Amino acid sequence: MKKSLIVLNAILVLSVISCKKSTEGGNKSIIKTDSSETMVVDNNGKIDSSSVYSSTTDINGKKTVKTDFVYKATDGTLVKVVFSNTPKENTVAITSNKKTFTLEKTETNGGETVYKKDDMTARVKGDSLHLEQGNNVIELKRTKI
Repeated sequence: MKKSLIVLNAILVLSVISCKKSTEGGNKSIIKTDSSETMVVDNNGKIDSSSVYSSTTDINGKKTVKTDFVYKATDGTLVKVVFSNTPKENTVAITSNKKTFTLEKTETNGGETVYKKDDMTARVKGDSLHLEQGNNVIELKRTKI
């Protein structure tokens, strides 16, 4: 009985060791990405300390930048805003009360950028974001956490 347990354990150990995979091998058709954290600068070239998180990913020479900010409404509600700039699209995702609205960039006039989807419009200028939906206008200001 003891001999059979020892043989069984030896077979088990050998099978585990022989199935070990190398991290260098694997599927060669998977695209490797290089992701690094970046600093967001304001219009004056100074580091913008109000950004919560920013990342840049370079895939085959194409850059993708995502920047997260926290905005505060006039009633004190905190809203998460994510600006995403990819080679295919420029969007803003606004999350509040577990609901996310993603708007596409439509135009840039001077220092103001306009994002739209259906009847919702977001106008971003400096540290302020004006969100319009129908007759409702919500003013948001970027805040530091």
